[in-house]
Amino acid sequence: MAKFRRRTCITLSLFILFIFSLMMGLKMLRPHKAAFGDPFGLDLLPEIRQQTPHLVKTFDSQKSDKIDSETNVKNLKSVEITVKPSKASEPYLEELPPRNYYLHIFYYSWYGNPQFDGKYVHWNHPVLSHWDLRIAKKYPQGKHNPPDDIGSSFYPELGSYSSRDPSVIETHMKQMYSASIGVLALSWYPPDSNDENGEPTDNLVPAILDKAHKYNLKVTFHIEPYKNRDDKNMYRNVKYIIDKYGNHPAFYRYKTKNGSALPMFYVYDSYITTAEKWANLLTSSGSQSIRNSPYDALFIALLVEKKHRYEILRGGFDGIYTYFATNGFTYGSSYENWAKLKFFCDQFDLMFIPSVGPGYIDTSIRPWNTQNTRNRVNGKYYEEALSAALQAHPSIISITSFNEWHEGTQIEKAIPKRTSNTVYLDYRPHKPSLYLDLTRKWSEKYSKERATYALDHQLPVS
Repeated sequence: MAKFRRRTCITLSLFILFIFSLMMGLKMLRPHKAAFGDPFGLDLLPEIRQQTPHLVKTFDSQKSDKIDSETNVKNLKSVEITVKPSKASEPYLEELPPRNYYLHIFYYSWYGNPQFDGKYVHWNHPVLSHWDLRIAKKYPQGKHNPPDDIGSSFYPELGSYSSRDPSVIETHMKQMYSASIGVLALSWYPPDSNDENGEPTDNLVPAILDKAHKYNLKVTFHIEPYKNRDDKNMYRNVKYIIDKYGNHPAFYRYKTKNGSALPMFYVYDSYITTAEKWANLLTSSGSQSIRNSPYDALFIALLVEKKHRYEILRGGFDGIYTYFATNGFTYGSSYENWAKLKFFCDQFDLMFIPSVGPGYIDTSIRPWNTQNTRNRVNGKYYEEALSAALQAHPSIISITSFNEWHEGTQIEKAIPKRTSNTVYLDYRPHKPSLYLDLTRKWSEKYSKERATYALDHQLPVS
């Protein structure tokens, strides 16, 4: 009996030793950078990788469904939750396709926070009143209160950032690079000027140019409707931009059919100024003519209504863009009209630049404007817009926008967030990089298709 017990003990000891050795061997097979903690294989799933224990305890499936709907939910009794995505989801830069310099994106540098600006700028955007007082009375007044309450239906991965933060500019350039975007169209006001909710930003241009150059991106200018904009001060401002920034390697120039490389300027709300005044600047016989001078450039007008076509032509513009990311909102932003607009542009030797966007929702600042909301449908809306743009065989495609958070047109990374008053929209069930990834996919497709039709249309191919 004693011998049997001894034999049993020895057998058990050997078995335990074998199991221990086996476990140690398996541990040695793990990658040297790995750490114990996550069950094997779960880190391969994006949804699992982005979750935190705090999130898992607080969200249930019904609440998650509410967050995916494209309206802000108020008066929720819950604690604040912010989900930080995994940095590992970013592709390696060296693995990405090259930049597409015929793909432009509208970029805004008007955001500020106390750390860099002494106060919040734009994140605290006021709620805009409806022009009809009877309707205006139905909606709240006042400003948003950052950092948790911002003037947007989505919440940025970078938080309520400052456009002056060098690390933010760097991250933005890296994200645009990852999306194979070649050119950013920088929202611009003259020095000492700004929009009604912002601060002057011209002094940020050198930093943006430097960071863009680091990633082989180019910068063009999206000239905003500053106070008293006319032909005379436009001449001075174009001269200022070219004199001050034109020699920077990141300054964008478009190679024209005759082989010259000219700067390009998008002119927002160009229709506010009469065609006659624009002709003073943009026709060779104009009193303020910029043509055939060192400051000659390509000027792209915003087309909103159908009647604007001939006003743009009389004004001497070189092309049209449509800006709004809301299909059906204007004649210019309606996909069904793009083939007709392209035909018109071809007739009169104008550039056609359709603007595409991932969706639209501005109810955080215009709560009465729900009829113009365009749901993202997990990226389908964006892909339909890009497909429609490609079918028109455009000179350039513009994207609205990288970071116009107030109108919900951004492709910048957004994250899930909820506070006691608001549930912000996000890109789930996909990653925060969804729209950057889709942009990269379509940028490559556009680059290939453009190369096939560029020769027929006598467009530049490099």
